This record gives sequence, structure tokens and C-alpha cells, in this order.
Amino acid sequence: MELRQLEYFVAVCEELHFTRAADKLGISQPNLSLQIKALEEEVGMPLFDRIGKRIAVTDAGSVLLKQARGIFQNLQNAKLEIGELRHHQGGTLGVGVLPSELDFRLTPMFIDFRNRYPNVRLKIVSAVDVADLVLSTEIDIGISLKPLYDNRLVVRSLPREEYGVVVSAEHELAGRKSVSLTELNGLPIIMYPKGFWGRELVEQYCRKHGFNLDIVVETTSNPSLFRFVRENMGVTVQTPTLVEAIGDPKLRFLPIHDDPPYREMSIIYRADKYLGHAAQAFIHLAEERLKS
Repeated sequence: MELRQLEYFVAVCEELHFTRAADKLGISQPNLSLQIKALEEEVGMPLFDRIGKRIAVTDAGSVLLKQARGIFQNLQNAKLEIGELRHHQGGTLGVGVLPSELDFRLTPMFIDFRNRYPNVRLKIVSAVDVADLVLSTEIDIGISLKPLYDNRLVVRSLPREEYGVVVSAEHELAGRKSVSLTELNGLPIIMYPKGFWGRELVEQYCRKHGFNLDIVVETTSNPSLFRFVRENMGVTVQTPTLVEAIGDPKLRFLPIHDDPPYREMSIIYRADKYLGHAAQAFIHLAEERLKS
């Protein structure tokens, strides 16, 4: 049973005349008769009584007419509701981000978005496997490391970021303009636990240069991590944008001048997913903020 057949059926019910109904629909009368006959065969009962040149709706036809009108009304309601969501920029938007980015760098951006679009309900998910959440449709948009190629994903690249060493203003390196990656060898390090992409990347670069990090504190919390560094309990390796977002005068960011680890971030979403006004506006804002 197709919506088109139901549309034809409702027209015949309203006109009680095949020729007038066909003219109203813009199709030929024989074609209309064939569609109604197919519909009757599918429901297994006659929908109209043919009495000479006149027709009347049968009991079965009355039941179908009631349900068909309900179907078309529900479709119309859906179109109106969707249109209202777009007009008022409402709805719900799910966004996934890396845990290291949420606390300081991205939360101000989410606040700005809510101020611009107060009718949008935000669902923010902090996770390492952002791309998997996008693919499973648990979230609409992800801000994450550039994923491996997947034709199901749209990937909008963000600028490459190089890591540097973050120390306390009281640390012996605080007065330096930059450091070598090998100078991390032997220093106490404050870092994320194993499994966090940022840690895996930095450790990979250090092993390439022939040493392992001496990690004395592991924490999943950025406020905790930078508190340890501020108190001169150790150093960490982070991106300049994150340190800038924290804005702590007791921290110093030192670029790594030889073979710094780097990352490529991106905005990702499913290629087959409809992006409403709110989602498109968020992507525009994110690109504006994260590319600046």
C-alpha cells in the first residue's frame, strides 16, 4: 500500500466520482480506476459500491478513509513541526568531544552557542572514541582527532597543532623560549592514563628518540593535571590552545623546537545524516573558533 494510492482513494471518497477525482489529481480516469482496484485487492474487500454511474463508500472504505486521513494529518503535522524547529532554531544537538578539550577549551564555545541558540537542547558527550559515537548516531557531530578514512563520514579538517612542554613559573625551565624533546628524559611527568590518545602520541615520539617518559602522576582531569604542574610537582606535554584557554599566569608553555608531536583535529558527522539549522550553525561556529 502506497501513499499515492491512499491519496487517490481519499480523492475518490471526497468527489464520489472517478472522472472528477481523476481531473482533480491530474491523472487519467483509467489509471485511477486501476489504482483503486489494486488497493481493493490488497485489503481484500470492496471500498466502493458502484451503483450505475454513482458510487458510495463501503464500510471497509469508511474505515480506510478514517485511517488514511489520520496518516496524511500526521505527515502534515510532522512537516509543520520540523518547519517550526528550523524556524525557531530549536531541537536537540548531540556533540562528542575529547575529554582533554572539554573542561577549558570547548566549554566557552558551547556557552556561546547556547547564548545564540537558547532553544536548542545540547547533549555534550566526553569520550575518546568520538568517531564511533558519530557512526552509531549516538551523537550528531564530533570534534576529535582526524579519523581513518571511512566513506560514511564527512571530515572537515581543522588546523594542525604542535605539542609543547608546560611547566610551572617556578620550574628551572620556565625562563626558556623553547626546549628539545629529549629534555623530557628524566623529568617527572604529569599525564593522562594509558589509552588517552594524547599520551599515546607523546610516548610514541619519545620512544622514537630513545627514551620513555617518567610519569609520576596519571589523571583524567585537566584541572587536576594542571594543578599538579602549577605546584611544580612535574611537567606535562599539551597543545598551546589548551594552555591559552586555561589562562593561568603560573603556567609557562615552551614550544618543542625539534620534532614536536602534533595532532590534526577535525569536525566529523555522518555523510547520510540530515543536518538541521542548529547543527549547521554549530559547525560554522566551531570552525570559526577552532580555526582562529
